[in-house]
Amino acid sequence: MPTFKLAHLREQGVDLIIVPLDRTFGSAPQAEQDDVMAELQARARGAGLAGNVAVVWDDGGGRMAFRAPVNQHAFFRSIGLSFVWRNVNRDLSW
Repeated sequence: MPTFKLAHLREQGVDLIIVPLDRTFGSAPQAEQDDVMAELQARARGAGLAGNVAVVWDDGGGRMAFRAPVNQHAFFRSIGLSFVWRNVNRDLSW
């Protein structure tokens, strides 16, 4: 049964589901990344969580990489992994 930590928060009136992943996610093929994100989105919706899933990971050198809806890119560029980890407030398991 996989379990993921996540930050479920509301930023500027928008519900966000931010899932920190292992840095290896960034080197996975895009199709595999898409599959992981679709699974997380479906499981989050099934758990009653509102919002779109965005994933973040350590990109090395103190940088955070992310995949998120385009309209949320400015927000994700303005935060770092420490912000995400401080806001983790749920587990998602299946």
